[in-house]
Amino acid sequence: MAKVLVVEDDEVIADGILRHLDAAGFAAVSVADGKQALARLRFEQPDVMVLDLMLPGLDGWALIETARAEGIGTPIVVVSARGTEHDRVHALEIGADDYLVKPFSMKELVARVQVAARRGAAPAEAARGEPIELEELRIDPREVQAYVDGVSAELTPTEFKLLYTLAQEPGRVATRDELLQKIWGRREAHRDRTVDVFVGRLRDKIDRRAPRHTFLQTRYGVGYKLEPVPK
Repeated sequence: MAKVLVVEDDEVIADGILRHLDAAGFAAVSVADGKQALARLRFEQPDVMVLDLMLPGLDGWALIETARAEGIGTPIVVVSARGTEHDRVHALEIGADDYLVKPFSMKELVARVQVAARRGAAPAEAARGEPIELEELRIDPREVQAYVDGVSAELTPTEFKLLYTLAQEPGRVATRDELLQKIWGRREAHRDRTVDVFVGRLRDKIDRRAPRHTFLQTRYGVGYKLEPVPK
């Protein structure tokens, strides 16, 4: 029975989530503040965490960042009234796995938690191969970082995952749907711009800084590939 930690300070919403998760066969417990949630996350190792962002004490943003910085790979499904594209993308960027905007369907939440539980925690050794070097770009999975002409690109963990995924097969076009499934664990939805936004960020941090090549290439209507092209 998969364990789910629900972090929600609205008692009515928390009770509703618990009832639906229990009915779906999960062992769900709830806490109402971020500090207590972090303690339980560290020591109880739940299979999934359902997380509100606006919390007393330690907010959801800080909780995600702290957990990922400590190497905790528990899948995190955010549920929040904050529904702007910036909020969604930022949460995914710092380490959330999924994002639902309030009000949401409880059936959909249960389905998202089921997907997250099947995917499981990201292993700490998932990307620990040898560095990949393409012209002036060096991608080092041991440091979870990329370097342009020897200077750190200062990639976030999610930006690195995207770059490293493309770097596994340089020159091959990966579709948006493929990348969404590999990195965020979900299928592409209508007008889902998550991949495009992150590719744009990689271009800012890598292509614009690289003196001799661009690396993130677009196959219009299909997806993206990593391939050095002279500027």
